[in-house]
Amino acid sequence: MASTQDFRGKWALVTGASAGIGTALARELARHGAKLILTARRKDRLEALAAELTAKGAEVRIVPADLNDPTVPQQIFDSTEGAGIPVDILVNNAGLGQYGAFHTSAMEQELSQVRVNCEAVVRLSRLFVPRMAERRRGWVLVVASTASFQPVPYITTYAATKAFDRFFAQGLAAEAARYGVKVTALCPGPTASEFFDVAGAGAFKRGRIQPAEDVARLGVAALARGRQTIIPYFAGRLSALLVRLMPVALITAVVERAARPKPDAT
Repeated sequence: MASTQDFRGKWALVTGASAGIGTALARELARHGAKLILTARRKDRLEALAAELTAKGAEVRIVPADLNDPTVPQQIFDSTEGAGIPVDILVNNAGLGQYGAFHTSAMEQELSQVRVNCEAVVRLSRLFVPRMAERRRGWVLVVASTASFQPVPYITTYAATKAFDRFFAQGLAAEAARYGVKVTALCPGPTASEFFDVAGAGAFKRGRIQPAEDVARLGVAALARGRQTIIPYFAGRLSALLVRLMPVALITAVVERAARPKPDAT
C-alpha cells in the first residue's frame, strides 16, 4: 500500500525552498526519509535550511537559482539528474504573485508570474518526468491554489497561472499514471508565509491563516497516496464546491468589490 515510507532514500527536488510552503515541504519530506535538493534564489536561506536538515540526519544539496530565467530548469537538471542523481520526487512549489489593478501594474511583474508559475513548471516537469517514466516510479507535486477555481480580480494573473498549474497537474496525472508516476495538485488557501507581504496582497489575508506545516503534511500525504488534487482545509473545499454552482460573473463581481484597492488617503 502506498505511503510516505516510499519516499525514504529517494531524492526530492523542491523549488522555492527558501520560505513558506517550500520550506515546510522540504522539512516534511526529510521527516519521511527523503534526500533533498533545495533550490531558490536566496542562497543564504538555502544554506540555513540545509544545515538544519543535515543536523537532523538528512542528506541535502542546494542549487541557488532564479526560475525567472528560462535557462535555469536545464541547469538544475544538468546538476542533478544529468549528473547521475535520480530525482524521483519533483516539487514544483516556486511561485510569485502581485496584487493591484492589472492596467497599472508593472508589465515585468505580470510576465514573471507566467514564467515562474507556469513556464518553469512545464520545463522542469518535461525534463524530469521522462526519467521517472523510464524508471517506472516517481512523484510530482504541483503547488496550485484555491485561487485556481475561479477568476480573482486584482490578483488576476496569479489566479490564472494557478488555474494553469492545477489543470496541468491533472492532465499530467492521467498521462503518467500508467508509468507509475503520481502527480498531485496541492491547492492551499491563505497560508502563513511571505506571499502576502511580497505580493502586496494584504486584502486577501483574511479569516483563518493555515500553518505552512499543515499544508505540507497534508500535501505530502496526498502525493504518496496518488491523489490528483488536494485542498488542505475545509473552507477551501467548500468554496471550491460553491464556485462550481455559482455564475462566474457573480463571483468576480463580489470579489472585485471586496478586494478593490483602497484610494490613497493622501
